[in-house]
Amino acid sequence: MPELRTDRLLLRRWRESDLEPWAAMNADPEVREHLGDLLTREQSDAVAALMQAEFDQRGFGWWALESQATGEFIGRAGLDVVGEDMPFAGVDVGWRLTRTAWGHGYATEAARACLAFGFGVLGLPEVLASTTVNNLRSQAVMRRIGMTRNPADDFEDPSVPEGPLRRCVLYRTPAELRTTYRDT
Repeated sequence: MPELRTDRLLLRRWRESDLEPWAAMNADPEVREHLGDLLTREQSDAVAALMQAEFDQRGFGWWALESQATGEFIGRAGLDVVGEDMPFAGVDVGWRLTRTAWGHGYATEAARACLAFGFGVLGLPEVLASTTVNNLRSQAVMRRIGMTRNPADDFEDPSVPEGPLRRCVLYRTPAELRTTYRDT
């Protein structure tokens, strides 16, 4: 499993010590605001195990996100294959950070590293990102990393019950629009 490094972050393999702060994130109503129900510790551990297994199987997926300055686990970032139940297909870039890591540019920095890996190593023709229509913070990250939205691509997530989390936006960035694999 490759590690990715940025100026401030290490995107690395998951460790046993990540499970507690990961579970705390998944039990935080603010972190889960655009994601749905809070997760129990058991559910959170199962998600971490699945992410690791998928990464090992595909060679890409969700990295644990660590601050290089402190060694602290601050979330996850990575690339994932879009689920078959979605109205579009491809590879999705995403991030989820602890509340204390919000507002420092970490999501943007991690997402750029993931895009560089996706285009430069995996040779992806395009990378997607989606979120709820009300998740303006994530949409701002998507724009900062050079992704664009066509409102005609917006969709209703079939895996989400009726409600405010069902309506989603889709952003895209094709490889041919990247002049380098290190975003500026």
